[in-house]
Amino acid sequence: MKIDAKPWFWIPVLNFASGLPYAIIISVSVIMYKNLGISNEDIGIYTSLLYLPWVIKPLWSPFIDLYSTKRKWFLAMQLLISIAFLIVGLTIPMSNFFVLSLAVFWVAAFASASNDVASDGFYMLALAKEQQSFFLGIRSTFYRLSLLTGNGLIVIIAGFLEQKYGDKTKAWSYTMVIVAFIMTVITIYNYFSTPRIETKRLEEPSESTPKISFVAVFLSFFQKKQIGLVLSFILLFRLGESQLLKMLTPFLLDKKSMGGMGLTTEDIGLIYGTFGVTALVIGGILGGIAISKDGLGKWMLPMILTIHLPIIGFILLSHFHPTSIFYVYATVICEQFGYGFGFAAFMMFLIYVAEGESKTSHYSIATGFMALGMMLPGMLSGYIQEYLGYANFFIWVLCATIPGLILSRFLIFPKDFGKKIEA
Repeated sequence: MKIDAKPWFWIPVLNFASGLPYAIIISVSVIMYKNLGISNEDIGIYTSLLYLPWVIKPLWSPFIDLYSTKRKWFLAMQLLISIAFLIVGLTIPMSNFFVLSLAVFWVAAFASASNDVASDGFYMLALAKEQQSFFLGIRSTFYRLSLLTGNGLIVIIAGFLEQKYGDKTKAWSYTMVIVAFIMTVITIYNYFSTPRIETKRLEEPSESTPKISFVAVFLSFFQKKQIGLVLSFILLFRLGESQLLKMLTPFLLDKKSMGGMGLTTEDIGLIYGTFGVTALVIGGILGGIAISKDGLGKWMLPMILTIHLPIIGFILLSHFHPTSIFYVYATVICEQFGYGFGFAAFMMFLIYVAEGESKTSHYSIATGFMALGMMLPGMLSGYIQEYLGYANFFIWVLCATIPGLILSRFLIFPKDFGKKIEA
């Protein structure tokens, strides 16, 4: 089997392979544990700790950058992820499933974080800078599409199996085995579709360009311009979103008497897997095109606002609890379109931060800080939600987006960064 190694053939599936494990480990695990009787507090703290591999991935990213090829790394990690999900499925029927499944999710999380490092580096090596900005929207869209496949299709499957067997344990066990099969198919496709771009000439520096040391990679990142402000922005940009993502599913699943919306597992899968997917794809493509046309400077503020303002919809849902599911669909559509359109600006800024030598490692360091900004607030989200209640919690989440918005106005970067160069 031989597939033409043009970007359109491998970029979508390679980024899908990065997003799907992340969705299962960080988001779908929340739904699974909620349905299997785990409390909001435990869900918040323990599933947030699964972010840790993405936080500390800069510790081993130079190793990925300096040894072997990015392609070999991400193929090996995707295979390991497939095996880990299979094992999770087998542990769910056990009496101590919570501890065992968390341990295996940790292995999958480390493999997924390593896969991200290798995939990001491969993307930056394989494409010219103007191609990177154009495909950023496609890349972000398929990454987010994979998240919605997890939160949509996979959750629909789990909900269907819950109804079929009347046994949530059996349903989620089978669901995780299905996820393992999907990841295996994706890994095989990526083996045949991704180009072999890293030759000996690229991997081994000449005498005139000696290999950068492990320590020097880290030091060079922290010597970048405005690094204190940049790291503060990266850490705080997703302060609100990190808490929203952890408690949104419990909010939709909990009964109205508990402040939730009283939806079923299948309802959530359908909402995110239909209109949510469409809104995300449209938003992501438009976001990449906008930056490619006008540059990052023009779109930074509008895109940040587009990401955060849809939180107002969840505030309204939690206060008024409308009986029609139409309002939930409308809120999710706005949130998914906003994320697809707006997150392109944040990812393009991270690419700018990573510019220079060892860009693979520097990009992973930047995304590691982003993961830290997701992990710490997420760990506290369950306790905050229990204390405030859902209605006040979403107001707090909206307020938590303000620090990142303020910091963004002080960032210095080329206004035309990411703009397509006219021939």
